[in-house]
Amino acid sequence: MSSIHLRAGGVSLVLDTGPGAGEPLPVLLHWGPDLGAELDGDALAGALVPAAAHSAVDRPVPRRLLPMPADGWRLRPGLSGARPDGGGWSPRFLVRSLELAADGTCAVVEAADEEAGLGLVTLLRLHPGGTLETTHTLRNLGGQPYLVSQLAATLPLPARAVELLDLTGRWCRERVPQRHPLSHGAWVREGRHGRTGHDATLVLAAGTPGFGFRTGEVWGLHLAWSGDAVHWAERNADGHAGVGAAELLGPAEVALDPGEAYTTPPLLAVYSADGLDGLSAAYHRFVRDRPSHPRTPRPVVLNTWEAVYFDHRLERLTDLAEVAARLGVERFVLDDGWFGNRRNDTAGLGDWYVAVDVWPDGLQPLIGHVRSLGMEFGLWVEPEMVNPDSELFRAHPDWVLSGAGRPGRLPEAWRHQQVLDLANPDCYAFIRDRLDALLSEHDIAFLKWDHNRDLIEAGHGGRPGVHAQTLAVYRLLDELRRRHPGVEIESCASGGGRVDLGILARTDRVWASDTNDALERQHIQRWTGLLLPPELVGSHVGPPRAHTTGRTHDLAFRVATALFGHFGIEWDIASASEEEQEGLAAAIAFYKRMRPLLHGGRVVRADHPNPAAYLHGVVAADRAEALFAYVQLTSSDFETPGLARLPGLDPGRAYRVEPLRVAGEPETKQAAAPRWYDAGGVTLDGRALGELGLPLPVLRPEQALLLHLRGV
Repeated sequence: MSSIHLRAGGVSLVLDTGPGAGEPLPVLLHWGPDLGAELDGDALAGALVPAAAHSAVDRPVPRRLLPMPADGWRLRPGLSGARPDGGGWSPRFLVRSLELAADGTCAVVEAADEEAGLGLVTLLRLHPGGTLETTHTLRNLGGQPYLVSQLAATLPLPARAVELLDLTGRWCRERVPQRHPLSHGAWVREGRHGRTGHDATLVLAAGTPGFGFRTGEVWGLHLAWSGDAVHWAERNADGHAGVGAAELLGPAEVALDPGEAYTTPPLLAVYSADGLDGLSAAYHRFVRDRPSHPRTPRPVVLNTWEAVYFDHRLERLTDLAEVAARLGVERFVLDDGWFGNRRNDTAGLGDWYVAVDVWPDGLQPLIGHVRSLGMEFGLWVEPEMVNPDSELFRAHPDWVLSGAGRPGRLPEAWRHQQVLDLANPDCYAFIRDRLDALLSEHDIAFLKWDHNRDLIEAGHGGRPGVHAQTLAVYRLLDELRRRHPGVEIESCASGGGRVDLGILARTDRVWASDTNDALERQHIQRWTGLLLPPELVGSHVGPPRAHTTGRTHDLAFRVATALFGHFGIEWDIASASEEEQEGLAAAIAFYKRMRPLLHGGRVVRADHPNPAAYLHGVVAADRAEALFAYVQLTSSDFETPGLARLPGLDPGRAYRVEPLRVAGEPETKQAAAPRWYDAGGVTLDGRALGELGLPLPVLRPEQALLLHLRGV
């Protein structure tokens, strides 16, 4: 075997292995467009050997599976580490074995450097939708510890990938895109939050000039990890360019004793010939193919936070539950304030016992009432945190993650709380057992699992502790899922602070942001959808006046925003007007009808030329049905929207296009509506709708128009 060609989902990965055993690591020749089943890998390997640079090593520098300085590599190395005495810092790995799956979609390369005392196993798996999954496992084969500074998964970029896009953000404004050229040098994003972070890269994408949602080639990657991380894209003067990502490790955080191993978080990489929508389609396919992906319809949720806050009174909550059930809600979630001395956000975290002063008869009266109304019951928890004003902290101040390694010195407080060291076996067992008891003693179908602060100066056992903490959280979630397989869990981290496919391997959805402001949510959900399909993104209808921004939006706009996710409500609907309740009931009924489409179709986003508006939708897998939203974000430079093209349709199929009035009519300017809109619809073929488009009514800012398309 002298070459490996992995093919799936319109993507090829080609490795030049040389003769095999005893040779250096394979050279990564190509990651990108499918090169066909008849590819001659040997001929390709010979043809792609570049000229040696004049001012460099004397032979062409190969781009190996784990690029290292020993090969003449002058970009970021795949492995950085050493023995305590400095030895083993520049290994030369030689292949021991190479296995290729019979279906040609998976390869495992085992290598070692006997002199350095290191073993390496690399897994490459190309999933059916074209997502490439890769991990490295480094094993210490020597007699002394080995300190791992970084072990990275990296992939090459072709010369035509000259532009970068990634995401940043902050609390209540997550997923803000930023893009710029990929010039000489490195673009590096580091996340040092101890969690993924509100400013997380999410997906680092490189592409051809001007790539958009529907156009251009894109090479993207996501690191499925919930702790500190680093992502980069780089190019140097000798023509090499690439992207990579790794866990960001602290000094001596991973010290391998003899025989121990370290495995990188999975790097999930996608090539798309169809812009960012093609990238999203591959990621969405990968996520939906996982065995753990939710298979049941995503229930309509009512979360009580913005309805009652800390005002937990049984009568008020039962009234709220009755209204919710009447409107069609399927899951009722009691938020913060039910435990310990938690009357505000300064106390009680860690004391996971029902507060007897607030709930003298326990939670059973509320749970029983909710269940009698035909709804599931859910509960808010924040198990990784502790307030200094709590019984748990007073009993175990030594259970706090601390850089000092002693109880007397605490990290800076954040929201009056500290982080529990779940890598401490006693602390872990206590939290596990309390949550297990809570779930065993109550009929709970859902946990809203919050995480309201960054990990600052997070130490365990005298070393940096984010790595051990992240693995302990994974272990805790896995164990609770094993003991209570019917319970669903949401990853909430003061909103969208922990959104990644590491945490979603063991949870059922994310809370994309603490803001329910529908205008802010339009941006947040648009870019969260770069990685996640709608059914995994909690999206709620908030009150008319947004809690986090003070903006006021009508019900139709809030509903049109929340529909394109896992739909829910976070609003005191018991105090809503009769008209609002009727509109909300209609929206819930519509969501239930549209769930199969919204949560099983392909997400599409038009490259709409007007920056004052978004045009996005979901098209059924068979392209027989679609739901689109035209969203007027701000006032426009143009008096009319022009023609809006509807992407992703079957060009040979005719569609009936009808405007929808879910929870109210969008507010238009004067009588500025096109003829087809006033007529209640129009029938055109998918080619005309995709290439020409439709004229739309002139909407006022912060209004949305829903369009339902059915094949005829």
